[in-house]
Amino acid sequence: MQENYLAKWLSGELSEEELAEFKKSEEYASYEKLKKVSNTLEAPEFNVDQSLERFKEIHMGQSPKVITLNPFKKFLRVAAAIAVLIVGSYFYLNTLNENITTQFAERSEGTLPDDSEIFLNADSEVTFSKKNWDKKRNVSLKGEAFFKVAKGKKFTVETEHGTVAVLGTQFNVENRKNFFEVTCYEGLVSVTHNNTETKLPAGTSFMVINGKVIDTSKPNGSQPTWMNNESNFERIPLQYVFNELERQYNIKVKTENVDTNLLFTGTFSNTDLDMALKSISAPSHINYTVEGDNVLFYAGNTSQ
Repeated sequence: MQENYLAKWLSGELSEEELAEFKKSEEYASYEKLKKVSNTLEAPEFNVDQSLERFKEIHMGQSPKVITLNPFKKFLRVAAAIAVLIVGSYFYLNTLNENITTQFAERSEGTLPDDSEIFLNADSEVTFSKKNWDKKRNVSLKGEAFFKVAKGKKFTVETEHGTVAVLGTQFNVENRKNFFEVTCYEGLVSVTHNNTETKLPAGTSFMVINGKVIDTSKPNGSQPTWMNNESNFERIPLQYVFNELERQYNIKVKTENVDTNLLFTGTFSNTDLDMALKSISAPSHINYTVEGDNVLFYAGNTSQ
C-alpha cells in the first residue's frame, strides 16, 4: 500500500493515519532529505526579452522545423527524468559519510554506531559510513587517533600508508605526511603496509618514516601520551617534532642552521608552550625566539 504514499505525500494528500504510517518506513528519511534539498534549489535568472531578440537574429528568415510530440510520450520522458533524479538522489544521500574532525590546537572524541570510541589528536579527521556500519566496520583516517573498539566484526582503519585491522582492542594510529605509526595497547592488531602484513600484540608498535620501516621500543602506559597532554618521541627526526609542535599550538615553526634530521628523544607539554620549547631546545642544543605565533629555532652560532 505504501508504494502510493510518495505521490500523495508530495501532493499533500496523505491522511494523518497514512502520514504516520509513511513516517515509520525506512524510505521516509531519505525522501525527507531529498525534499529539503529540492526546496533549496533556485532557477537561474532568465531575461525573456534579451533571449527573444537573440533568437530572432539567429533564426529570422529560416523556415522553422515543427516537431509534434505525442503528449503521452512527453509525459513518459518527464516521468523517467523525475524517477532518475529520485533514485540518484536517494543513493547519493544515503552514501554520504559521517566525519569527525579537529583543527590545529584542538582535540575531539566521538562514538561510532557500535559504541566504539574514537579520540582525535590535533589536525585529524575520521570518516565512516553510518548506513553501512552493520555490514562493514570501516573508518578512514587522516592524522592521529586512539581507538577503543567494541567487540564484534572486523574493524578496519584505512590510511594512505596502510590498513589496520582488529576485532576488539585499543590502539593508536598516526598517519601523517611521510610518517605512519600504529601502537597496540590491548588485544591484537594487524597492519598491512606495502602488501605486507604485520601482527602487533599488546605493547608493540609498527613505524614507517619516509617509506622505511623503523624499529621501535615497547610503549609505556595503556594509552598514547598525547591523551595526557604530552607529545612523546623516541629517536624521531626533529622535523616531525617541529610538525607536532605546530599542530598542538597552532604556530609556525622556522629553522636556521638546524639539522632537522637529527634524531630527538624526549617529551614536550601540549599545554605550556614555553615549557615545550625548552624541552625541545635544551636536549637538541639549539636556541629559539618567539614572535607572536612564529617560533624560530636556530643553532647556537647563528647570529640574530
